[in-house]
Amino acid sequence: MQCKQKIYTMTLVKLLLKEMEEEGKTTRKMLERVPTDKFDWKPHPKSMSIKQLTAHIAELPGWVPMVLATHELDFATAAYTPTDLKNTEELLAFFDKTLADAKEKLAKATDEQLLNERWVLRTGGHIHSDGTKYDMVRIAYSQTIHHRAQLGVFLRLLDIPIPGSYGPSADDTNF
Repeated sequence: MQCKQKIYTMTLVKLLLKEMEEEGKTTRKMLERVPTDKFDWKPHPKSMSIKQLTAHIAELPGWVPMVLATHELDFATAAYTPTDLKNTEELLAFFDKTLADAKEKLAKATDEQLLNERWVLRTGGHIHSDGTKYDMVRIAYSQTIHHRAQLGVFLRLLDIPIPGSYGPSADDTNF
């Protein structure tokens, strides 16, 4: 007797949207823990402040619409002004806005666009990354996870409980 296995197919866009939704929930849980009165704190002189780090985390979903609408980012010529967030409420509102915009733009993308269109990250003639738009969306997700982990260390050093991410944390055992 043969066992019939049901095969599910999802487009890359749907898979990326699902992942964005899940990572967004986890990221928001981390950002919610950041107290406004610690915005200027940093664990080391070479580290970003919590305000800088969380503003960057909150803006990272915005890379998805940028990647979909362009073919490169050149740090040598692109003007960058970080969003000046005054408190945790503004931080969360900014994150919610960038995440919603990213979901909306990604939902309109196609697998063909993601797989067949090239995207380059550079500083002048120095190429940091050159790949498909899919590759760059994945890098944006990875950057979010990376910086969220940094934030977890910052919060731990401040003795602020860490929420669970992919399972329980030492502080959040009822995941």
